[in-house]
Amino acid sequence: MMSGVTTAVPDPAGHATGAATGPGAGAPAVVSARVLVQALARLGVEDVVLAPGSRSAPLAYALADAALGDDERPEHAPALRLHVRIDERDAGFLALGLAKASAHTGGSGAARPVAVVTTSGTAVANLHPAVLEAHHSGIPLVVLTADRPHELRGTGANQTTDQPGIFGSAVRLLVDVPAPVGLPHEARDVRHTAARAVAAATGARTADPGPVHLNLAFREPLVPGDEPWPAPGTAGLTHVQSRPGPSVPTATGAVPAVVAAAQRVADDDRPARRAPGRLGGVPTVVVAGDGAGPAARRIAEANAWPLLAEPSSGARGGPCAVSAYRLLLAQPELGGRVRRVVVLGRPTLSRPVLRLLARDDVEVVVLAPRGADWYDAPRAADQVLLETSARMRQGRMPGPAGWLEAWLVADTAARAAVDAVLDDGPEAVRGRRSRTGARITGPVLARAVAAASTPQDVLVAGSSNPVRDLDLVARWDDPPLVLANRGLAGIDGTVATATGVALALPRRRVRALVGDLTFLHDVGGLLRGPAEPAVDLQVVVANDDGGSIFATLEHGEPHRAAVFERVFGTPHGADLAALCAGYGVRHSRVVEVDGLLPALAAPGRGVSVVEVRVDRAGRRAQSALLAQEVAAAAARVLRA
Repeated sequence: MMSGVTTAVPDPAGHATGAATGPGAGAPAVVSARVLVQALARLGVEDVVLAPGSRSAPLAYALADAALGDDERPEHAPALRLHVRIDERDAGFLALGLAKASAHTGGSGAARPVAVVTTSGTAVANLHPAVLEAHHSGIPLVVLTADRPHELRGTGANQTTDQPGIFGSAVRLLVDVPAPVGLPHEARDVRHTAARAVAAATGARTADPGPVHLNLAFREPLVPGDEPWPAPGTAGLTHVQSRPGPSVPTATGAVPAVVAAAQRVADDDRPARRAPGRLGGVPTVVVAGDGAGPAARRIAEANAWPLLAEPSSGARGGPCAVSAYRLLLAQPELGGRVRRVVVLGRPTLSRPVLRLLARDDVEVVVLAPRGADWYDAPRAADQVLLETSARMRQGRMPGPAGWLEAWLVADTAARAAVDAVLDDGPEAVRGRRSRTGARITGPVLARAVAAASTPQDVLVAGSSNPVRDLDLVARWDDPPLVLANRGLAGIDGTVATATGVALALPRRRVRALVGDLTFLHDVGGLLRGPAEPAVDLQVVVANDDGGSIFATLEHGEPHRAAVFERVFGTPHGADLAALCAGYGVRHSRVVEVDGLLPALAAPGRGVSVVEVRVDRAGRRAQSALLAQEVAAAAARVLRA
């Protein structure tokens, strides 16, 4: 954390005043806001999201100037893209989506910092979910919160609370910036603070990107007059050299991961893990969690290791990818033989994977190139490495003969078994059939969305069942870009996140697959003012009138049925078409399988919502039957 103090010059009435820095310099709050906007632009910020408010007015006016076209922008105002949202929670997630997608707009693979601006009070607290997600997923956000000057804090002044530290340990840097008074050194101090903030947000010194918080006190007057913008300066704009990038790049430019010096494991600790030999032949799999990046695929293919990759890993696809891995891990000939797991990214979707990583007879090697932490939820990692070994990169650590082939043969059989259950299984798990066609289940919808997504597309996967259904049924040789908020895996802000992604990647078709509760939780993300940039985004909503994921967990066991619907299933009966109409968003409804592909094939321009009515009555039975049929199919081919 960092705090600063500046000296105010009291006027005869006892109020702090600004000592002017020159004729026509303007109100100190206005000048300071303009200098800050100049500095952020110089430091690489290109997008700013603003939620309206009065105390943040100096920044709002400066950003409005910066967003003007080249022919209208005032002299010395930088060029920035401005996005205005009335809901601070959506503003935070929109900024998160912009930053997350920016890692895929250039060649560096690093996310650019995006700033988000709010006024004081509860507006600040509404950013907390997005700040937490950015913290846990390593996304660079620059949070700019306006505040009352220090003399008004603790006095009961309107819309005033204790804002410094409100985000706790979730920010990489906190600076409580005193209200400017117009002293000559203030512009330098503002630039210096901005340089530190952007360096901390991008992880330039720490390799640990994430959110930062500048709490900016502003004293009235808050509005500009006719004074010109200050000439840009360089005093205080410290150049911060970035640490060399890791040799294991990530898909988002940031994953919670690790600086750890463990390059070896104590050989005599767990001898069973070394069999059948450290020099090769160890049955190894690569587990690629969210943000693992293409390195996971390269490592798997170099050594002919099975690749167990989540959809948002950035590694799913290619000749080593196993789509039904979470069901195949139960096979003794496959999961039972694993003796080493190489983990990249943050795997969060599958309990079978967690059980594999927790086994005493499995050596766990975590590749974690960034930050202070690393993934090890089972608390069983043997090694935490900054980068891959030369032997691993060069493919000199193959598994036993036939190891990869066994996984791929079993996966082919598993895919056929999954399709058979989804298309031809009993009505209790396949969904009731109407007079005109087959009803849709969650996995059937996910399979259709995956098939409709090309390598040029972007797919934003919602938490809960949608991302897990994709994990089971997505079969990509060359996958689309899949993004998801897996830092804390909440359902909040998903529509706004997808909107930010679409704004950042306007030349790619962007689609979001979400559940109905996720959609309702962030339906405000559909709201866009008429002056805001248009966006092309298709939101596919799996509407099963509640939270079907709980049916697949212990809460859905039959003996708990008396309380399940009210406190876990939470049916809502909401009219999604009416909601979309209220927001001026195109809506279509699909109720049968035959209507899926036409709805997905041509999203059209602008934002559209495709509501797919999903049957959740047989969700628990379907999951059990899928596991049973995959196990039987795999056993047949493995033991033939």
